[in-house]
Amino acid sequence: MDIIVKKDYEQMSKCAAEYIATLINKKPNCVIGFATGRTPIGTYRELIRMHNEGLDFSNVIAFNLDEYYGLGMDLSKPYALDQSYQRFMYEELFKYINIKDENIHIPDGLTSNPDEFCMAYEETIKEVGGIDLQILGIGGDGHWAFNEPGASLDSRTRVEKLSKETLDDNYEAFYKKAGFSRDEMPHYAITMGIGTILDSRSVLMLANGSKKAKIVADALEGPVTNQVTASAIQLHKGKATVILDEDAASMLGRYKQSTSVS
Repeated sequence: MDIIVKKDYEQMSKCAAEYIATLINKKPNCVIGFATGRTPIGTYRELIRMHNEGLDFSNVIAFNLDEYYGLGMDLSKPYALDQSYQRFMYEELFKYINIKDENIHIPDGLTSNPDEFCMAYEETIKEVGGIDLQILGIGGDGHWAFNEPGASLDSRTRVEKLSKETLDDNYEAFYKKAGFSRDEMPHYAITMGIGTILDSRSVLMLANGSKKAKIVADALEGPVTNQVTASAIQLHKGKATVILDEDAASMLGRYKQSTSVS
């Protein structure tokens, strides 16, 4: 596992974008798994800047980690009132780059048959040859995507009930600002499983801020446990890279001496 520590969120985001751009330039038809949430927004803005300077996404294939069950993109609504992850990706990245619509795969939160959809999503990933790079954040309780504490480490794409901590975090980050009540939030999501994520040839995990320091240390240096599903990064058999800002890295122990800091 490679751990890279940057001074702040801006430098972390630039480093992550450069990492992703290197893959795209090396393999223009690469398959990238994208993440939502606050953490990757800076990275996506940097990728947009790179695209405006020539970075070509026309052959990139995208798979999103997750989507709220019961939500789908509605462009007739203001951005703040459409909290779907499909809308998030559209507004934060996809509408600004030249990725093809047919190459974008996002879980269908409006599917009438979620079990069938989830199996088909797994098959589609296999059909394109698997994911080359999966971008990841880490939740406050250590979850990856919507794989909540207790999720199986060999799980696959499925519907998952959201934990109270996840609901609280997302309410404060998104729904409260948009004027929604807690009862109006989706309580379930479609998510890639931990097993699906670990099948990716490489993973790139991002975290910033002092609030993430303890859980980052638990995930990277603590025991592998399904109570901290991001700890599964220690099981990844390909290339695992973690990019942190100094605050998120502040509680690292044994990795700190070998960490690249710049």
